Amino acid sequence: MLTRAASGLSLLLAGPLAAQPASQPPARPASYRLDSADGLELVNVRAERATYRGRRAVRVVGAADANITGTNNREMLAVVAGSDFAEGTIELDVAGAPQAGADTSVRGFIGVAFHVRPERTHFRCFYLRPTNGRSDDQLRRNHATQYVAEPDFPWHRLRREQPGVYESYADMEPGAWTRVKVVVAGGRALLYLNGASQPALVVSDMKPGEERGAIALWIGVGTEGYFSNLVVR
Repeated sequence: MLTRAASGLSLLLAGPLAAQPASQPPARPASYRLDSADGLELVNVRAERATYRGRRAVRVVGAADANITGTNNREMLAVVAGSDFAEGTIELDVAGAPQAGADTSVRGFIGVAFHVRPERTHFRCFYLRPTNGRSDDQLRRNHATQYVAEPDFPWHRLRREQPGVYESYADMEPGAWTRVKVVVAGGRALLYLNGASQPALVVSDMKPGEERGAIALWIGVGTEGYFSNLVVR
């Protein structure tokens, strides 16, 4: 299911998202408050304005008619209209937790997708499993963060073929605001959380190759997700 919300996403500072030639001054950061669903293209999700833990945000949950279950949660996106990103930095605040009544396998999956192609089926993504961050099970803790390159390199293939390479431990709490920063350059991608100086996850070979595309808010099956304060440099 794919719908387009009305244009008008709360844009504070507009500027080209792609890198500029050296002869031109650097582009200003593009900042989005994400305080409503305006300007978001919705793919298998629904979104609405919300106030969550004291801040204005956009709430994103799965669409009732999305017909997505189990691990088949690849295309649950709220695409930022007009975004075009190749290399640089993406920062935003996210808060994810399992929805009431969700299956016990649900972890509150939430993150940010980039290099989203026009058909919305191919993209790269860093996401969190918030309920894993403080689990008593160390193996679950080790799966707190995840990188994927959909559709060819989903989490289960990466975990099977290269265990521990594309996921890591990070301290996090379900439902709490978490600052996410993604840095993409030269075929590498780094994930930073909550202003840390060191990355929580290092991806040295972004699969399947260098690309560009749109930026999107991403959730997994059974997640109630909140997003705010997106900045792209």
